[in-house]
Amino acid sequence: MKTSHLLSAVALGALAACQASDDLYEPAADAAHVAPPGSPVAEHGALSVEGSKILGEHGEPVSLAGVSFFWSTTGWAQEDYYTPETVAYFAEDWDASLVRAAISGHGGGGYLTDPQGNAARAYAVIEGALEQGVYVLVDWHSHHAEREPEEAAEFFRDIATRYGEYPNLIYEIYNEPLDKTDWATTIKPYSQAMIAEIRAIDPDNLIVVGTQNWSQDVDKAAADPVEGDNLVYALHFYSGSHKESLRVKAQAAVDAGLPIMVTEWGTVNYNGDGDVDEESVTAWMDFIRANDLSHANWSVSNKAEGASIFKPGTSYTGPWTEEDLTASGLYVREIVRGWDD
Repeated sequence: MKTSHLLSAVALGALAACQASDDLYEPAADAAHVAPPGSPVAEHGALSVEGSKILGEHGEPVSLAGVSFFWSTTGWAQEDYYTPETVAYFAEDWDASLVRAAISGHGGGGYLTDPQGNAARAYAVIEGALEQGVYVLVDWHSHHAEREPEEAAEFFRDIATRYGEYPNLIYEIYNEPLDKTDWATTIKPYSQAMIAEIRAIDPDNLIVVGTQNWSQDVDKAAADPVEGDNLVYALHFYSGSHKESLRVKAQAAVDAGLPIMVTEWGTVNYNGDGDVDEESVTAWMDFIRANDLSHANWSVSNKAEGASIFKPGTSYTGPWTEEDLTASGLYVREIVRGWDD
């Protein structure tokens, strides 16, 4: 998602400095997780890539549906939704099979200035996904990931060491490279380096590679893919802004054999605001179904904008009802609940 809504780095730094670390989520040291019977992970197991398809252990294509959390940035308030209880709500009430932790790779409250706080939020969402038996995308949410590869590598080594044994885990190593960030000379080399860091610890869970131009130029990745196993490429869209021309580009990439995952999409405009574009959403969902893709809707947030799932002022702790959902939240809930029908 484009960052017109971002607060200033100075303000964020001040907010982050005021945050206490005493209430950080700490996973149980001796927790052992087995996917509950009937859960998505119990049904599909470890995911793999064959051609343009993501397959389950049963050898059949898997299409997951769920939600993306908002930026995990300390001091933005939306990080308060990063709890196992929030994951449980979406798994149980929405029948979500996928959640995405959008871990801020920026400064001013992101991982670069608050690594402990942001890592703890990742742990909380992952632990919630393990408890519910759903898949979890762990996303380095940055538009400039190539500038801080050491910090990204540190983060993914930690996540892989803690959770790489679980089939729930999917790594997303670069949220949205910018339009001028070149695929061949910048994004691909960064991705190769990050994949090597992860594969040294976790040899087989899926890794999602971001693509040029806000993760839209999947055609460039199709023409020059990264070498490796179980690699998938990110496609992002916002229904009010991105329509048939992007679907044509994406379809050509899929037809060329590129495995794609829609790790972020919105019902509204690319700036996260506006009304739900139902006609465009329907066209996109038809495209996703036709190609057995997986998708995560932006975002788990009560920010006053069209893309938010929760209304402004909605509790961070629940319990939540339909009255707490925005027009977008209600609309996406029906899509996710009916995905496997």
